[in-house]
Amino acid sequence: MAATEPIRDKNNVGKMADYYLKKGQLRNYVMVIMGVHTALRISDLLRLTWDDVYDFDAKRFRSHIHIIEKKTGKSKTVALNNEVIRALRLFAKSTDKQGRGRFLFETNRKGRAAISRIQAYRLIREAAKAVGIHGCISCHSLRKTFGYHAWKKGVPVAVIMDIYNHSSFEVTRRYLGVCQDDRDQVYINMSFT
Repeated sequence: MAATEPIRDKNNVGKMADYYLKKGQLRNYVMVIMGVHTALRISDLLRLTWDDVYDFDAKRFRSHIHIIEKKTGKSKTVALNNEVIRALRLFAKSTDKQGRGRFLFETNRKGRAAISRIQAYRLIREAAKAVGIHGCISCHSLRKTFGYHAWKKGVPVAVIMDIYNHSSFEVTRRYLGVCQDDRDQVYINMSFT
C-alpha cells in the first residue's frame, strides 16, 4: 500500500480549496483550508464545533483552538491564521447550521452529526482528482502538506515535530515526504563560489 503523500505544489492546495469555493460548498472549502493550516488529524478536525472556533458571547472568531487529540489524548493549542478566519467568516455567513454545540463540518442529512471520515476522504479525493493531483492523496495529505510546506519555508524540524506531537525525527521525516526532487534541489542550489 502506498504511503499518503503531502501536496507538494502550493498552487494545487489553493486549487483544491477553490474547487469547493466555486461550487458554493463552503463546508468542504473550510475543511481543506483548516486541514492544511492546522495540521490536525481528520479525526480531530471533524470533531470541531462552532464553539471551538467562535466565541458566541464575544461575537468573534477565536484566535486559537484548544483540543484534546483523539489519538494521543494530548492537549493541543492551534493558532488560527487569517486565511482560516476568512474562510470561517465566509462559511458562517452562508450556513444556517452554525450555533452552540453544532459541528463545524456537519452532515447535510437530518440530525446534528459531523461528516464521517469516509465522507471526508471522498471529498478530498474528489477535489484532488478534479484539479489533476495524482498519487496517494487522502485526508492525511492535508496534515502532511502543512509540515512539508513549513519545512520548505525553513521551519526547524524540531518545531514541526512538536506541532505533530511526534517522538522521533524518523516519523517526522516520513511525514514530510522528502523525495528525490527535494534532495536534487539541495545539490543543484549548493554553491561555495
